[in-house]
This record gives sequence, C-alpha cells and structure tokens, in this order.
Amino acid sequence: MAGRRGVLLTDEQWEMVRPFIPEVPTTRRCGRPRADDRACFEGILWVLRSGARWKDLPDWYPSPSTCWRRLAEWEEAGVFVDMWHAFIDELDEQGRINWDEIFMDGSFAPAKKGAIPNSSRYSWPK
Repeated sequence: MAGRRGVLLTDEQWEMVRPFIPEVPTTRRCGRPRADDRACFEGILWVLRSGARWKDLPDWYPSPSTCWRRLAEWEEAGVFVDMWHAFIDELDEQGRINWDEIFMDGSFAPAKKGAIPNSSRYSWPK
C-alpha cells in the first residue's frame, strides 16, 4: 500500500489506528462492496490537512461522499475520542507530555465582525 499515491499513513501508523475502527459485518446482499477503511481514513485526513472541500478530494481516495459518510459514522461511534484518549495515554506513559505546559481542551467564541469584547454589547464576567 505504501506505493499508492496519496498515502498519508505508514503501515505502522495504520496498525495503531485500525483497532479503533469498528468492524462492519459483510452481507451477502448485492451492491457495491464497502470502501476500504484505510483509504477512507486517509481521505478524511487529506481533507482535514489540506483544508480543501470534500468535492476536491483526489480520485485515488474513495468518493467524497463515501469519506464524509464514514467520518460521520465514526464520529457517531466515538472513534475519534477513543483514539485521542488512547494516544494521549500512550504519550503520557512514554513521558512525552509535560502536563504543566499543555492544554487539552478549550473554548472558542468568535467576535462577530471584529467586535471588541468590552463594547456595550459584551461584558466581561466579574
């Protein structure tokens, strides 16, 4: 698989990710076979990394709609949260996280049209 265009994960990285991807039982019904999970995952990574639109996904990945549906399916199943927790735990066990200098969560509140937080429409908590 390493020779295919558009590969974003090494085999070693995929082996770390694969256990988190839920297995979907194959059916004997007619129709198109399910797209490869690794190819869909890499298509998702390509869109996230490039910031491009789904419809700009290169042809060597599954269709944009397939990758988007797989993203929604995995998000609903909690795949990415589980993966994130496991990778953070592994990095912590390796001593690669300095907990005194890290933020794991945060919030973001955009200012509409460049509004200044101390204007009359906004007030700071006291």
